[in-house]
Amino acid sequence: MTAPNLIVTASPHLKDKDTTPRIMWTVAASLVPVILTSAFFFGISALLVITAATAGALLTERAVGRPNALKDGSAVITGLLLGLSLPPGIALWMAFLGGAFGIGFGKVIWGGLGQNGFNPALIGRAFLQTAFPVAITTWPKPGGNFFALKGDLFAFPFMHPSSDAVTQATPLGLFKFEKQLTPIVDMVLGTTGGSVGETSAVVILLCGAYLAWKGYLNWRSPVSILLTVFVLGFVLHLINPAKAPDALFQLFSGGLMLGAVYMATDMVTVPTTNKGRWVFGIGTGAIVVVIRVYGGLPEGVMYAILIMNAFTPLINRATQPAVFGTRTLKQKEAK
Repeated sequence: MTAPNLIVTASPHLKDKDTTPRIMWTVAASLVPVILTSAFFFGISALLVITAATAGALLTERAVGRPNALKDGSAVITGLLLGLSLPPGIALWMAFLGGAFGIGFGKVIWGGLGQNGFNPALIGRAFLQTAFPVAITTWPKPGGNFFALKGDLFAFPFMHPSSDAVTQATPLGLFKFEKQLTPIVDMVLGTTGGSVGETSAVVILLCGAYLAWKGYLNWRSPVSILLTVFVLGFVLHLINPAKAPDALFQLFSGGLMLGAVYMATDMVTVPTTNKGRWVFGIGTGAIVVVIRVYGGLPEGVMYAILIMNAFTPLINRATQPAVFGTRTLKQKEAK
């Protein structure tokens, strides 16, 4: 029997080899250099924190998520990004709880992959920021023996930890509360106190460039964020240098690079249009600078991205191009 000349099927008729699991696992793989760099600076503690956060995300996804949900790799990315956004000395049970909360309340409760309105990793971190503000703002000093544990990693749940770890304030905290500037070279290389993922900015940018080359990252979101932070940082520093650090300090301090490259490019929670991504990035960068300079907290990347996540549906609606063959409202009014 000969094959039919025409086979009618439901759309889509053209399929790309880049499936959702392929994209997700490629993004997860691109984080490996960032993780290795964090391990170089913070030792085995960084790997333990990342593992605990990822375990919490995976087990929750398996328990309450969709069947076969683990195969798409999205839970792994959530766990890895959450772990990279946490201090290297935070108790492992807290990191695990953050991963579980991020998946449960940042993804599953919305209906699963593609339905969530907010970045799950940032939801998990926001929960930990609210529930354990002291633990999540205690920063062990980088360096030392690779196998030396930092902070209160193995503290029992809900018990008051006792730690003699050497801590170091972050560059943003030092400037915010002590008006002390950290050398730019130290922030670029990652030899400062901070979250696990506040490592070498060069490594993060190179990993982001690889994803952009593969077509898995839209460059407009991170570029617009970094440009906005640079411009506003430059202007505010000219106006009041005592209150606002310079533009390069704003760029390379805190979790801006990790947030801009990996969290503000989430395909689910950011606008789908190119114009919308510019709007999203400019808004995110502006909020980051406002919080850092005028807010009570030294860092604002997490809050900035989550706030702009809430505006994503409105941005999509305002920047949606006209359907092919139809006129926009402005074109109709002009006619």
